[in-house]
Amino acid sequence: MIASALIAHALSAHAGHAGQPVPRGIVCVRADATGDVKALIDGVNKAFADFKAEHSKQLEDVKKGQADALQALKVDRINADIEKLQAAVDDANLKIAAGQMNGAAAGPKDKEYTDAFSAHFKKGEVQAALNKGAASEGGYLAPTEWDRTITDRLVLVSPMRALCTVQPVSTNGFSKLFNNRGTTSGWVGETDARPQTGTPTFGSLTYNTGELYANPAATQQMLDDPAIDLEAWLAGEVETEFSLQEGVAFLSGNGNNKPSGLLTYITGGSNAAAHPWGDIKTVKSGAAAALTADGLINLVHELPDVYTGNARAIMNRNTQREIRKLKDGQGNYLWQPSFQAGTPATLLGYGITEMAGMPDIAANSKPIVFGDFKRGYLIVDRVGVRVLRDPFTNKPYVHFYTTKRVGGGLLNPDTLKAQTISA
Repeated sequence: MIASALIAHALSAHAGHAGQPVPRGIVCVRADATGDVKALIDGVNKAFADFKAEHSKQLEDVKKGQADALQALKVDRINADIEKLQAAVDDANLKIAAGQMNGAAAGPKDKEYTDAFSAHFKKGEVQAALNKGAASEGGYLAPTEWDRTITDRLVLVSPMRALCTVQPVSTNGFSKLFNNRGTTSGWVGETDARPQTGTPTFGSLTYNTGELYANPAATQQMLDDPAIDLEAWLAGEVETEFSLQEGVAFLSGNGNNKPSGLLTYITGGSNAAAHPWGDIKTVKSGAAAALTADGLINLVHELPDVYTGNARAIMNRNTQREIRKLKDGQGNYLWQPSFQAGTPATLLGYGITEMAGMPDIAANSKPIVFGDFKRGYLIVDRVGVRVLRDPFTNKPYVHFYTTKRVGGGLLNPDTLKAQTISA
């Protein structure tokens, strides 16, 4: 009941004017949105307090040999409420961030070209002098501000883009050199000979791009309607498809016309030997088919101190649900809810980012990756979104074939550690 009421309150707070639903792809944030988030956060903390009390009672009953199925069900229901509330908090934080990002957006850098772009996609008419987007392959390059709009929106809906380093490039791929070290030194006296010392060696890794596409469609009547913000609508449609495909590829992509996923670089993965500095090392959970408090503590402490300043954990919702039940040796829960707007739930004091594509808990799976993702994974964006207008293939619909070149791969394996489910 607590979760349902607060979530309903949050949704109504962000729904725009009464009786007027917010169109898809449009973000509305009230002036007092942070107050709504605070109400949700208060709900999460109250629900978590109830959960701790009921879960502790359940554990006591188990120790006494009086396990109660109804008590276990009660704990699971509260846990599910926390899950919904935390998801609402995360969603509200994203809306606030989106409002701040859109509010800070600069005006068109090239209004003349933007007007030509809009005319082309509404009517298919482009004056030759304004067709700055035409390329030798017949594509129509999107205006800078429209390209930026898609990129900004993807940062908000794609957790990996928000966490990792993004490198714009103007070619098909991006190669990076890695210093394998190897420099040696020695102690000598004042007049002793100075023999040559060891010289560092270098390795390289190439981050190739694959083509990501979306093909949304609209009727010509819809495009003729002056009340329709074509660029906002199209950006929303492209965002939906691109974020779905990127989310999968950045985690588990095989590198064939797509990014090489983060999980493929973990020990035993298909790209474990690809990086000059080796693979992402694993830390055992301490149980054959479950997470344990000791295993999670070992995971956090396995990461070198130099990388913990910006470290966080990524996992899916099912994994987070199980972590809420774990305590340390002093009886403190490892998972803690958000305490203020804009901050995530934490695991042992480090932020948690939910990623649906992460594996579930199972024997030999790797459901959690922990570390500094800015230093650990590189996303490569080939600059420029290209759009082709197709009014012929599927009348009366006008298709907008939109493409973007995207790649990705491991940047530094030392900044990341993975939890593997193993005794």
